[in-house]
Amino acid sequence: MDSYGTTNQRLATLRVVPIVPWTIQMKGGHVASIVVPEGTVVAKFGGTSVATADQIKKVGSIMQANARREYLVVSAPGKRTRDDHKVTDLLYLCQAHVRQGIRFDHVFQLVRDRFREIVRGLQVGIDLEVLLDDAERGIIDRPQSPDFAASRGEFLMARILAAHFHRDFMDASSIIFFQENGQLDSERTYRALGSPDLSSTAVIPGFYGALPDGSIKTFSRGGSDITGAIVARGVGATLYENWTDVPGLLMADPKIVAHPRPIARVTYGELRELAYSGATVLHDEAIFPVREARIPVNIRDTNDPDAPGTLIVSETDPAGNGTPITGIAGRRDFTVLEIRKALMNNELGFGQRVLSTLAAAGISYEHTPTGIDTMSVVVATKQLGGKLPAVADALQQACRPDSINIFPDLALIAVVGRRMRDTPGIAGRLFGALGDASVNIRMIDQGASETTIIIGVENADYEVATRAIYQAFCA
Repeated sequence: MDSYGTTNQRLATLRVVPIVPWTIQMKGGHVASIVVPEGTVVAKFGGTSVATADQIKKVGSIMQANARREYLVVSAPGKRTRDDHKVTDLLYLCQAHVRQGIRFDHVFQLVRDRFREIVRGLQVGIDLEVLLDDAERGIIDRPQSPDFAASRGEFLMARILAAHFHRDFMDASSIIFFQENGQLDSERTYRALGSPDLSSTAVIPGFYGALPDGSIKTFSRGGSDITGAIVARGVGATLYENWTDVPGLLMADPKIVAHPRPIARVTYGELRELAYSGATVLHDEAIFPVREARIPVNIRDTNDPDAPGTLIVSETDPAGNGTPITGIAGRRDFTVLEIRKALMNNELGFGQRVLSTLAAAGISYEHTPTGIDTMSVVVATKQLGGKLPAVADALQQACRPDSINIFPDLALIAVVGRRMRDTPGIAGRLFGALGDASVNIRMIDQGASETTIIIGVENADYEVATRAIYQAFCA
């Protein structure tokens, strides 16, 4: 059983929606619009989309533009400027003060001021002071519950928007349920969302739900994305819109590549690969509920609502963006542990002993490229900390290798695209581009599916390598 329940439980509690085609309309080689079948749309708006009254007015215009946007999932207010505070961070700070017995009213005053500013700007008829007082008392009464404190940003935001948009408020604690172990209670959650008594137009706070005893439990940071995905699946939506402050996914990091091409369409699997490798627009765990139900996800920009954004679809949907790759993503600061032993390939359980030794030290691995007499294990450098000497000793005892070599300062770059397997010469172009840029490749890893090629380069070469790959495939 996974964190979303068994297949039979899910099928028994979901509203069944027939799979009907959506259409991407092209103009001048670019996506002009995305036409989605009739049906319910769940729209989730992130923290920057609700950071100010002016931003919320944009949300209102977006909701009014499509009557099918029946469910609105909201985050807590985010930063208004680069140096501003997110409301969630302030609430965590309040809870930390309470836990240590320190007064926190000066911190909570900042929370009060943020919501007062929003309500004044929207001219909402709501008794905000009562809600703020209740939130403050709740934090005081639960000194050991950071989840309750953190959830109040979404709760208050949803109450304000429900009043402003004249929609029902639906508390997430009444529809999103967790088990005692902290995993989602899929059966109970989807039963609640599939109830015929469920409001047809509601504002729902993201990020949290309820444990069996009724106490508040949050997802990990950014978890409002997960709430939106669960709601979309539970109500049988035909589309899940995720509104943020970027125009969708880009083929490379804009901090490295100037004006990278947008990704019009990406599969759930490709998105997982890109997200794992460093591209972050949508919370990793938000993919699973909608993927199983084949609900497309549309990443949109609140500040540019006419732009089509990026559509995330199932593995079987066709796609094409004029290049065999979908995107490039990467991360710095990895270390390679290279274990050498003659006739390793004849030694039963050698790899298992290596990985078990790392697991016993609390270290997870990223990749394990191998040779006949070598096994390399790539780990995030921060996981090693001061453990490296002890880990090397443990590997020596468990595996009796001929040598153990350590190679730090590695960056991993993922080149992702489901069309690569059907396009000859991808690896040649990739390696040629890096050679022309004088970048030394220290590691190569590719799975049998051939949808992702991972290369390892020096940390210092990371940006040069990324630009070279982009130029080779996308320029």
